[in-house]
Amino acid sequence: MKQMAITLIDEAVTAGARCYKACEVVGITCRTLRRWRNVDTLVDRRQQPTARDYPHALTPVEKTRILAVCNSADYESLPPSQIVPRLADQGIYIASESSFYRVLKAHGQLNRRGRAQPPRPIAAPKAWLAIAPNQVWTWDITFLPSAVRGQFYRLYLILDVYSRLIVGWEIHTEELAMHAATLIDKACLRHGVRRDQLVLHSDNGSPMKGATMLATLQKLGVVPSFSRPSVSNDNPYSEALFKTLKYTPAYPRRRFADIDQARAWVHRFVTWYN
Repeated sequence: MKQMAITLIDEAVTAGARCYKACEVVGITCRTLRRWRNVDTLVDRRQQPTARDYPHALTPVEKTRILAVCNSADYESLPPSQIVPRLADQGIYIASESSFYRVLKAHGQLNRRGRAQPPRPIAAPKAWLAIAPNQVWTWDITFLPSAVRGQFYRLYLILDVYSRLIVGWEIHTEELAMHAATLIDKACLRHGVRRDQLVLHSDNGSPMKGATMLATLQKLGVVPSFSRPSVSNDNPYSEALFKTLKYTPAYPRRRFADIDQARAWVHRFVTWYN
C-alpha cells in the first residue's frame, strides 16, 4: 500500500500537481512521504497474531471417538446434554458436554440429531378478498359477565368484513353449535345471501366446527374458513370489534343483572355501531 501511494503521488506530481496537495488526497503528509522514500523496505514489520497452542485441546482421535459415540445406535437421537451423563453412569469420560457440542457443530451435526426431522414450513392460509358486502363474514363468541361471579353470557356476533356491519348477533348462556347455526341461518335470510356467495371465517372452537354448524353452512351454500391451529391473530376483525364493544365508554362498569339486560345493552351498541 505504501509503494502504491508513492507511485500515485509521483504520477500526480509529474502531471503538474503540487506535492503537498497530492499527499493530502492520499491522506499523508510530505514528511511521511520523505520518510517512506528513505527507508530500505516498505514491508509492514508489525508482528501478526499467531495461533495459540492449547495443550489440552482435543486430539483428532478424541474428536473421531466423539463423532462415533454420537452417531452410534444408542445415542444418535440424543443431545450431548444427555449423552455425557449416560456415559458417566457407565464410568466413561471422553470430553466435556461443551466439547461434544463444539465437535458436532464443526461437523454440521448439531441442528438435527438422529430421527429429528427438519422444520416444515407452515403454509399460509387461503386469503379471501371482499370487494363488496356479503362476500366475507367473520364471527366469534365473547364473554359478558353475569351477576354470578365465574358465570358468563356468550355473545355470538357476525361481522361483514367489507362494510364492517354487524349482520347478526345473539346472546346465550352456553356455547353450542346449534345456536351458531341458527344465527347464521337468520343472518343469511335477512341479508339475502345466495348460495356460493359467502365465505364465513372463524377460529377453531367447537361451536364453529360442530356438526350442526357445518351442516347448516352446507345447506346454505356458505364456504367455511378457519384460523390456523395455535395462531391467535387469524381472526382480527372479530377480535377488534370485541375490543371496541368492551372499551366503549357506555360499557357497563357493573355486571349484567340478567340476560335480558345484556341483550338490551348489546342491542343499543349494535344500533349505535351500525
